[in-house]
Amino acid sequence: MPIYDYFCPINNERVEVWHSMNHQVTTWGELCKLAKCDPGDTPEDATVRRLLSAPRLIMPTSNNDYKSAGFSKYVKRDEGVYEDVTAVDSKSRLINREGKPIQG
Repeated sequence: MPIYDYFCPINNERVEVWHSMNHQVTTWGELCKLAKCDPGDTPEDATVRRLLSAPRLIMPTSNNDYKSAGFSKYVKRDEGVYEDVTAVDSKSRLINREGKPIQG
């Protein structure tokens, strides 16, 4: 999910939240619920606007990062043989170039 920055002109605060691209945040109350923060003295119906910001790329640095993000990482082990280094115990780790499991 993308990270978005929002600004509330009433309290002059900027808040960063994660949400789907289809979700539209328009009020301070909605924003605080997403950010799991206290709205404070600002009225919950106060209008917020999404800010333009540079995209943030999160690069996986370990096999665990790939797995927790829902990706698979394959490493070539032999001619036509690849190992899924992110496979869970019940899944075959070795596959051929067609993507079919190799029984070991």
